[in-house]
Amino acid sequence: MSERIDIPTADGAMPALRFLPEPGSGPGIVLFQEIFGVTDYIQARAADLAALGYVVLVPEIYWRLEDSEIDYSREDALEQAMGLMSQLDWPTTVGDGVAAVVAARDDEHIDGGVGVVGFCFGGGLAFNVAASSDVGVLVSYYGSALPGLLDLADDVTAPSLHHFGLADDFIPADVVERIRAAVTRDGVRFETYDEAGHAFDNPHPMFHHEEASAAAWRHTVDFLAAEFPVDH
Repeated sequence: MSERIDIPTADGAMPALRFLPEPGSGPGIVLFQEIFGVTDYIQARAADLAALGYVVLVPEIYWRLEDSEIDYSREDALEQAMGLMSQLDWPTTVGDGVAAVVAARDDEHIDGGVGVVGFCFGGGLAFNVAASSDVGVLVSYYGSALPGLLDLADDVTAPSLHHFGLADDFIPADVVERIRAAVTRDGVRFETYDEAGHAFDNPHPMFHHEEASAAAWRHTVDFLAAEFPVDH
């Protein structure tokens, strides 16, 4: 169950969804969307995190764009999504992400800190937000912007978990290894999946890899329980 809220930014209110756990409060997670937006899939993952006991905020990162609707039924849905992403100004988008973390810290339902989780585009955004603000934990699924953000690796001090498929056409295996080398330190887990392509957690048939998706979620749940536990 979710509710619509507004997140203050320097340029106005950014719409977001808030998912509450059964007790009504808990540690906070800001969940950053993939390039397709705040889809049913992203909302389902937010609900999964809320079921674990977290209060989850999902900001509408495309809120500044006039037309951000993507028709999944079209053959060019991926091209539509990439076109939307290309319209974003990255520093402004990171600022919106940081604003969401600030709003989470001020949220009356959230206690016990704020972590960030992101998928695809949102995985890179979560990494940059973790480098720019104090977060309790980072989980990044195949962060597409990460190859260009590795100079920020030393600024990401939160316990972190990265997921990558080794059959990813967008982030080849040699680039995944370069990312691994840059981010590896105490407190960082790095999981790879041999047969999985990009966006393997997305249930859409063009992306989904059932075994990798299930394994990655198990790793995510275990990691959060160890590094960002829910007390109640």
